[in-house]
Amino acid sequence: MPSHHPGFAGRAAWRAAGYMALALAASSASAQLARKPSMYEDGRAPQELIARPGSPSPAQAMGNHSSQPFAADLMSHAAFDQLARVYNAGTPLAQPHVIFVIDRQAQPAARLYFINTPRFQLHDRFLREQGLLRGGREALNRNYRDAGRRFILGTLSWQPQINGFVYEFWEGDQLTASLLRETEAQLRSHFFAAVQFKANASAQEQVAVAAGIPAVTQSALIGQQRFLPLNTGQAVGHLRLVDDIDQVHDLLPSDIVVLRQVPIALPPVAGVLTEQPSTMVSHVNLLAKGWGVPNAYVRDASQLLAAYNGQWVHLAVSAKDYQLRAATDAERDQAITRSKIKRSIAGASIQKDTHSTALQPLAALRAANRRQCGAKAANLGEVRHAGIAGVSVPHGFCLPFGAYATAMQRFGLAEKVARMQQQPGFDSDAAVRRNALAALRAEIEQMPLDAAFASSLQARWTSQLQQAGVFVRSSSSSEDLPGFSGAGLYTTVPHVKGEAALLDAVRKVWASVFNFEAWEARRAAGIAQDAVAMAVLVQQAVDSEASGVMVTRDPLGSTPHSIFIAAKRGIGIRVVEGRRVAEQVLYSRRSQAVQVLSRSAEDTELRLAPGGGVQEVAVAQRQVLSDALVKRLAHAGAAIEKQFGGRTQDIEWAIAGDQILVLQSRPLVQAARP
Repeated sequence: MPSHHPGFAGRAAWRAAGYMALALAASSASAQLARKPSMYEDGRAPQELIARPGSPSPAQAMGNHSSQPFAADLMSHAAFDQLARVYNAGTPLAQPHVIFVIDRQAQPAARLYFINTPRFQLHDRFLREQGLLRGGREALNRNYRDAGRRFILGTLSWQPQINGFVYEFWEGDQLTASLLRETEAQLRSHFFAAVQFKANASAQEQVAVAAGIPAVTQSALIGQQRFLPLNTGQAVGHLRLVDDIDQVHDLLPSDIVVLRQVPIALPPVAGVLTEQPSTMVSHVNLLAKGWGVPNAYVRDASQLLAAYNGQWVHLAVSAKDYQLRAATDAERDQAITRSKIKRSIAGASIQKDTHSTALQPLAALRAANRRQCGAKAANLGEVRHAGIAGVSVPHGFCLPFGAYATAMQRFGLAEKVARMQQQPGFDSDAAVRRNALAALRAEIEQMPLDAAFASSLQARWTSQLQQAGVFVRSSSSSEDLPGFSGAGLYTTVPHVKGEAALLDAVRKVWASVFNFEAWEARRAAGIAQDAVAMAVLVQQAVDSEASGVMVTRDPLGSTPHSIFIAAKRGIGIRVVEGRRVAEQVLYSRRSQAVQVLSRSAEDTELRLAPGGGVQEVAVAQRQVLSDALVKRLAHAGAAIEKQFGGRTQDIEWAIAGDQILVLQSRPLVQAARP
């Protein structure tokens, strides 16, 4: 059967000055295939770029087509190809590029050098060999930050997604409008084809506006792409085309699903393809990462793959492309056998202490209190205790595991669950499990509460939060475990107002232990269902102007020292749902540059409704993140990461006035590669 290779709009922002190209969807294992080696990124020269006596030159090693070090003019495509280096040749990512230098102090006039890129690879090497640059790194760096610099250092590349040439600069280049206009004029005079400026940072977009030069942006290029790998890997499974997200309830761990919409949660599956782009930190993608299954956005996937619906297939998602073909009989049989083997990745990691039933203020919690209140509440207490400048955590309190265990003992939960599991077909039929779990949740949501417990909850809400509207959130014992995320599996009840509504919300969160997706995820991970307990975090509601998710490392692993941020206006439920594209940026700690990957596609935002719950209102402005806010968030994220021992954090945040609010901080969970 044929493999499918959809077209790929360019994801790489080829960095000038020899900095590594940004491969938006490269995994750590394949990042070097799509990135330009740089002697500057980590402060030392990679050994493979250091010339040694008697060793072949880079040009010789790469089979360069030309021996000339540079050209003053490129008057044909063939001339461009003679000096070009091609990344990912023979793939949809193939992009030839030529680095160039403009010597602004050359006499009698400024001089343009199109550099033999396979031979030199970096501007620095060319300039030093030609005797144009002396001095150390500082002498070179002046040509990226000084308006009066001697050299303009850029890259000229062919972009297949726009069928044309672009020129660009390192994203940290402190470009000016004058320097941009000078570059444009030189290229028009010495290059055979029309070229467009490609802005690699939001600051460069502003410079283009000031210069009166239209810019191609990274977000515009990404918006044209037909493929985006969110989690690389391979899988064999039964292909299921799902037109309606309400149909996800009967999915099996052996299914590879093609989703026309992105659901909030998903039971464990073997692989995921969506034809609606979403953020890299949506709940579905975090679950896919935790399960270690391939996940990708493929435009028109349901049409491209319709012929495979209902068949056993082999899916491979790489940083460059995806392939889907019919599975062999041996692959199918092996996958069926593997799906029957219960995993036990995270079960042994569940730690819970159900002895204490006393409600605990968030301010008293530390990371070690996850045994009583779960990781979500305990980590927020740790962040609050850290006292990070400009960061706060909304006030709240925890209903510990002991309160859940006591209430469920009175309810007779263990006996009810045992009877549920004895129903005919419960273990073998997902539809039977779904219906049985729904009935159990309904019982829990209606069960009477102990009067003393209800009174203590009312007293705490009144004394600590002055009966303000609250978010009632899950903080279970089966979240944020090694190899098991739990993202989106349990219930949050937004903006609860009133004593009766608060009691209802607590029962609803308790009942979400038995959400179908949560049950199926634990079942697939080998987590004993009776090992799970639910703590509840009651937290003051804040009507945030903007909110989102931040990962303190690039979650795709392609850009070291980068922080990924996804944002939308209003309350942040929609960011983690992933149903529409959020505003997404990468912030480089090294260059301090902001790269916009996408702008928000939302026309409305969620805000707190006066009577409780949330309401949808029109947005006055789609743009969410300024460069200044991105930098503040990045600095806050780095401080939180340090507080948790340097482990990469997945942080939910919000903005209220001038304050950064942290609503959750959890370790980024990714399954180990087989």
